[in-house]
Amino acid sequence: MENRTARLTLLIDPTKKQIFDEICTLRDLTPSQVVRQMIRDYVQQYGSSEQIARMPLNN
Repeated sequence: MENRTARLTLLIDPTKKQIFDEICTLRDLTPSQVVRQMIRDYVQQYGSSEQIARMPLNN
């Protein structure tokens, strides 16, 4: 795990957030876990080789 964390704040439609939270709960995941996975997937898909190499292995 990384030694430090950074906060990401975003604005989202309340209805979409409610649905997202419901789905996360059904899958026994926190919204933060799901967002972190989406970010990892996005970096893997669109990041350069250098950027991907900088990604922590455990996160």
